[in-house]
Amino acid sequence: MASKLFSPITFSIFILLSFIVSLSFADRSDLTSPDSPEHICNSTQDPSYCKSVLPNHNANVYDSGRFVVQKSLSQARKFSNTVDSYLQRSSTFSETTIRALLDCQLLAGFNVEYLQTSYETVNIANVSLSSVVVDDIQTLLSAVLTNQETCFEGLVTTASDASVKNDLSGPLDDDTKLHGVSLALFNKGWVPVKRNDSPPKRNHPNFRNGRFPFKMSGHTRTIFESASRRKLLQTAQFEAVTVYDIVTVSQDGSGNFTTINAAIAAAPNNTNSSAGYFLIYITAGVYQEYVSIAKNKNNLLLIGDGINQTIITGNRSVADGWTTFNSATFAVVAPGFVAVNITFRNTAGAIKAQAVAVRTGADLSTFYSCSFEGYQDTLYTHSLRQFYRECDIYGTVDFIFGNAAVVFQNCNIYPRLPITGQFNTITAQGRTDPNQNTGTSIQNSTIRAASDLAASNGTTQTYLGRPWKEYCLTVFMQSFMDSFINPAGWHDWNGTFGLSTLYYAEYNNRGAGSNTTNRVTWPGYHVITNATTAANFTVSKFILGDYWLPQTGVPYTGGLV
Repeated sequence: MASKLFSPITFSIFILLSFIVSLSFADRSDLTSPDSPEHICNSTQDPSYCKSVLPNHNANVYDSGRFVVQKSLSQARKFSNTVDSYLQRSSTFSETTIRALLDCQLLAGFNVEYLQTSYETVNIANVSLSSVVVDDIQTLLSAVLTNQETCFEGLVTTASDASVKNDLSGPLDDDTKLHGVSLALFNKGWVPVKRNDSPPKRNHPNFRNGRFPFKMSGHTRTIFESASRRKLLQTAQFEAVTVYDIVTVSQDGSGNFTTINAAIAAAPNNTNSSAGYFLIYITAGVYQEYVSIAKNKNNLLLIGDGINQTIITGNRSVADGWTTFNSATFAVVAPGFVAVNITFRNTAGAIKAQAVAVRTGADLSTFYSCSFEGYQDTLYTHSLRQFYRECDIYGTVDFIFGNAAVVFQNCNIYPRLPITGQFNTITAQGRTDPNQNTGTSIQNSTIRAASDLAASNGTTQTYLGRPWKEYCLTVFMQSFMDSFINPAGWHDWNGTFGLSTLYYAEYNNRGAGSNTTNRVTWPGYHVITNATTAANFTVSKFILGDYWLPQTGVPYTGGLV
């Protein structure tokens, strides 16, 4: 792809060039023939708004889609420039407002890139696209809407500079509607009627005995084995995870760097994924750093000495003037990111409200054997596509939240003891548009009370989730739920908000807390009874993991277990 977002990810370029397939135009004549704006807009959330956006003449859905995506791109550039102009006079604003504007600046910049890539794709021809390319563009257009929402949420906190919020809220709302039309028309025009392409057949690297099968030069292998005292598996090259360079971080000065940020700064920019990973080995220690990995630091592989051995910790919170977005101890937006054997903490505590340990908007990112520790809003799966395997996640309120397309597999989820009067909610998913390809899938995981909650008097109620946004999508399947889960399973956010538009589902779970007899009876709640439906939320289908996870070396199950 031509976009800056995907240019470092070689497989995405390969997919775009190799997997674009056209279906018979005869089969899709309803889309290639001229049509009225009224008919084209029927698939959108707001048909009246959509009709007001399209030119007042007949066109086919492809021409209409291209027109709207291009208009979205133009508006995104305009909004980005507006935010820049506010930041140029930031000396007149409070620190809280400046932080919110910096969030918006970052997110607006991403939106320009995502829409540029989307326009370049839809502008090529009136063709249907392969599943992978469709997923790429749906992911980008979905993230555009998420970024809009996140920018607005930060501005809401700027009470001392209400004029900023008031000035920007209108353009944000108008642009969000436009971006929603872009996503809807893309889905209508470019998603194949029948997806007949299949994932590539790739050898998955053999992961055994907790060790990665690395393919690296003898020199690099010697450095890693010397630093980590681990003997790497010797495997055939085609089965190995490629590492082209390595640096070590050690607080005692024995490595290349004493801080994680210094190691990340030294990593090359915009590398080609075919070269493999730049490995940063972080030795045991408590690293009190705020780490933010920018988008140009792609294909990084961070490996620590293990959970509770290599620890990255901070204590920023909303209560102390940060936005939820920038309260993260560790944040990453670089595509192709992998983290292994690391603990991420936010120690602000339950009393400090939202306090994120990790925020990731890194496309095709993977966390393996990591621990995420916080209270409210521990793990912010913000946007794009993500996978978590054999991780531990601790928190109280909404502690797995965001609007990525994400699968948690074989993870341990530990609700903790909140402040007096609070109840626990494990998830708060953030889908705002039914056309977004986002949601949270939790598979073959274990939900048990953390030690402090288990030792309490048992009055704290714990729920699987609550509807943060109107179209939230969350599925728990094939997982163990202990008895402390409230029999209703799920909690409302605010009265009837989202109860008919959300999609909450459970499938084939086990344990005393999994009994669905007394679950909520909301229109949007489902007990899945067949494997075909449940398979839609697996790694292979929900995040198309077969296309990108093998190169990480992280083990995964593509389908149901």
